[in-house]
Amino acid sequence: MKYESQKIAYAYFLVAMILFVVQVSGGLLAGWIYVSPNTLSEIVPFNVVRMLHTNSLVVWLLLGFFGAAYFVIPEEAEREIHSPKLAYLQLAILVLGTAGVVVTYLFDLFNGNLLLGKDGREFLEQPLWVKVGIVVAALMFLYNISMTVLAGRKTAITNVLLIGLWGIAIFFLFAFYNPHNLSLDKMYWWYVVHLWVEGVWELVMASILAYLMLKLTGVDREIVEKWLYVIVATSLFTGILGTGHHYYWIGTPGYWQWIGSIFSSLEVIPFFLMMVFSFVMVWKGSRDHPNKAALLWSLGTTTLAFFGAGVWGFMHTLHGVNYYTHGTQITAAHGHLAFFGAYVSLNLAIFTYAFPILKNRDPYNQVLNMSSFWLMSGGMAFMTFVLTFAGTVQTHLQRVMGQNYMEVQDQLSIFYLMRFGAGVAVVLGAVLFVFAILVPKREVVAPGPDAKLSPAE
Repeated sequence: MKYESQKIAYAYFLVAMILFVVQVSGGLLAGWIYVSPNTLSEIVPFNVVRMLHTNSLVVWLLLGFFGAAYFVIPEEAEREIHSPKLAYLQLAILVLGTAGVVVTYLFDLFNGNLLLGKDGREFLEQPLWVKVGIVVAALMFLYNISMTVLAGRKTAITNVLLIGLWGIAIFFLFAFYNPHNLSLDKMYWWYVVHLWVEGVWELVMASILAYLMLKLTGVDREIVEKWLYVIVATSLFTGILGTGHHYYWIGTPGYWQWIGSIFSSLEVIPFFLMMVFSFVMVWKGSRDHPNKAALLWSLGTTTLAFFGAGVWGFMHTLHGVNYYTHGTQITAAHGHLAFFGAYVSLNLAIFTYAFPILKNRDPYNQVLNMSSFWLMSGGMAFMTFVLTFAGTVQTHLQRVMGQNYMEVQDQLSIFYLMRFGAGVAVVLGAVLFVFAILVPKREVVAPGPDAKLSPAE
């Protein structure tokens, strides 16, 4: 570790991994509720379980991004973080807000209260005071890293990372705007939800991936930066107007059907470029880096993101197809693999690379770490296939044949059972990953020639 302030990342990564386990556990519970609908319905209703599952996903991914920034930027800027105390205060605010959200959701507190009660908008259910806390924490973060970069070396990686992180904060401000008109509400709601995951988050992903490729492969910085700028350009070109595929059926003008279809089809390109980029860098690389697990996660990130966000996203974003498939299990199939591939795997890749450095050890527990990759990736891939088949059946029976929603759900029960089995694999993989990252491998020291052995030995 070159810079002392990189240790800030350790605290962020720890909290992120705790929430990661909470998130996948909540997902497993939600999956079981699909199989047995009355499970815990009196104590924790499904809508609360789902809120905890989705909100903890977003929070731990953001904590991972923040931690990655605190780890990457000192090395790229060649200077310490501007204010480590501010970074820890920011983390404390985020943890307090997360705890407040969990308590509010679980016990349904302050229902209807504008300041303290939950908002009710999907993914943006956080109470107003939590949203304000998020903005305060984000401003502290942006000030801290911007001052660090401005005072130090500027690279393509820090430039793109800063743009992505500033974009996250700016677009979140639309979470405060909740017009009474439902069409307007959905238009601006997607400014947060879509322009995060298919816009500025892609910039964060590309910059962290570029840093990992630089460190793991030894390819010249100039080559990495050229690829990075091309990926960023295509991400912004396709992602911004690609928002249109959410505007098909919410009361917006008909031209959005063409804009959304065309630019959503092109959204495959940046994910394909990221996949090609990672494999070409490994092919061209001259460095035999000892951290093979980090390299596996990096390659897995781009491959799974291409299929989840790219291919599965393309499958139902053309307006003629989306007319039938929107809101079905096909959407769930795309969402699960896209998030896991693009952002979950990315965070796990930077955790795998950074932890041995932060703990001042050689890469450890790599076999367990790589086993967790295959367990989680295999489970998520199977889950995606199962949900895709379920969505296809649902689309035909419900949207084409016109069968009742609940009748169709009964016919999907076998798919939900298989989805739960896939979820078990993902949770086991997540627990194995946390163990591999946090518990150092025991070193077996061979006894010297003068050592006295006990009778048992």
